[in-house]
Amino acid sequence: MPDFILAIDQGTTSSRAIVFDSKLVPKGSSQKEFRQYYPKSGWVEHDPEEIWEGVLGVCRSALRKAKAQAQMVSAVGITNQRETVVIWNRRTGKPIHKAIVWQDRRTSDLCAALKAAGHEKAFTSKTGLLLDPYFSGTKIRWLLDNVKGARRLAEKGDLAFGTIDTFLIWRLTGGKVHATDATNASRTLLYNIHSGRWDAELLRILDVPANLLPEVKDCAADFGKTDPRLLGAALPICGVAGDQQAATIGQACFAPGMMKATYGTGCFALLNTGTKAVRSHNRLLTTVAYQLDGKRTYALEGAIFIAGAAVQWLRDGLKLVKHSAETGDLASAADPNQNVYLVPAFVGLGAPYWRADARGAVFGLTRGTTARELAKAALEAVCFQTRDLLEAMQKDMGSAGSTILRVDGGMSASDWTMQRLADILNAPVDRPPILETTALGAAYLAGLQAGLLPEPERFAKGWRRAARFKPKMRAQEREARYAGWQDSVRKLLS
Repeated sequence: MPDFILAIDQGTTSSRAIVFDSKLVPKGSSQKEFRQYYPKSGWVEHDPEEIWEGVLGVCRSALRKAKAQAQMVSAVGITNQRETVVIWNRRTGKPIHKAIVWQDRRTSDLCAALKAAGHEKAFTSKTGLLLDPYFSGTKIRWLLDNVKGARRLAEKGDLAFGTIDTFLIWRLTGGKVHATDATNASRTLLYNIHSGRWDAELLRILDVPANLLPEVKDCAADFGKTDPRLLGAALPICGVAGDQQAATIGQACFAPGMMKATYGTGCFALLNTGTKAVRSHNRLLTTVAYQLDGKRTYALEGAIFIAGAAVQWLRDGLKLVKHSAETGDLASAADPNQNVYLVPAFVGLGAPYWRADARGAVFGLTRGTTARELAKAALEAVCFQTRDLLEAMQKDMGSAGSTILRVDGGMSASDWTMQRLADILNAPVDRPPILETTALGAAYLAGLQAGLLPEPERFAKGWRRAARFKPKMRAQEREARYAGWQDSVRKLLS
């Protein structure tokens, strides 16, 4: 009987399931989008029940497409949108409110108040994070303070908090397991990445009861078994990691100095720093890259809040294209003499700026500006922001040596965008055959725990490159384009 691995990839706009064989070859997949809720400006929510039903549906569909019976699945891996918060009732399993998404900015005032009170130093030194609405902790506080009766129930121990991985594990195991992994825990503002524990001082500052929190495990560990009524058998959940860390694993970035960038709704670049948690002096994040056998590996991370979402805006908001893939052709046909810049601060600016109050703007518009120039500006914005991150990482690491960037995610399928990325970075960009490396990373972790797959060093030797994009742009043009971007950001933030 074949040994299959079921990977659940629960993202910001859709849920996907992929069935891999024991050599990590995809055999069947299914994907389903779900609704985004925007109740107020800067607020973003998801319906946890819709996510749950969608995840179940894509798992069943992927198994059918792979012609795999549940009994043929040896392990389940989960990767998820990080920082998104769900709180539910332990007795009923029902969420007390819609999920507050990582993009949500409703806790900006709370973060500002905590900074004014002098608390950011404690949070940064212990968690590697900044006080920003992006992270889970202030979202938990908001729910406890704003959902009627929530704080009283939480203090009685009747409520449970989780990022999406934890919520799915709870539901999949029929409420038997309340757990997360170290990567997801490291994004909450509540987890000490040095001691590997929930931090009592930070819990006190944010007024979050400890009994809300899940158990923290390795990325490859025993997370319980699925209720056999859900998928047809009791399947062991063996691997869990937040989406960006899962992509880092799927890209086999196991050696210090290796870097990957995932281009999805947002863009997230991680640089492996090994066993050293490098403190950033350039407003990057220090985070857990993965934890195996109780040993933590760290990374520097830069977060771009809007990447593919800018293309979705062109498609769904402005109706300039019918399909996202059209933007590459439009960009290639743009007038090279027009210097149009989009600063896509739709939900604030992430690293290295961290301005929650910023909002998007377009600079350089003329009467001759068309959909072509706007498409080019949207795609180039991702490239410019990636350079912002790379330069900040190099400063923190004390070197500006050669870097090869491994890329994945939906936007990485665009040859035009990846070539422009190589041009703006002045560095090679490598794209693997499988772009869904988040699911691949989750599958690898599950297969590692189940004994199907080799240790990281051997797994890394099997990584393959499908395409390499080398810089072609003249240095003078590259620096002029980037200077125009920096000037646009300065104007926006002034």
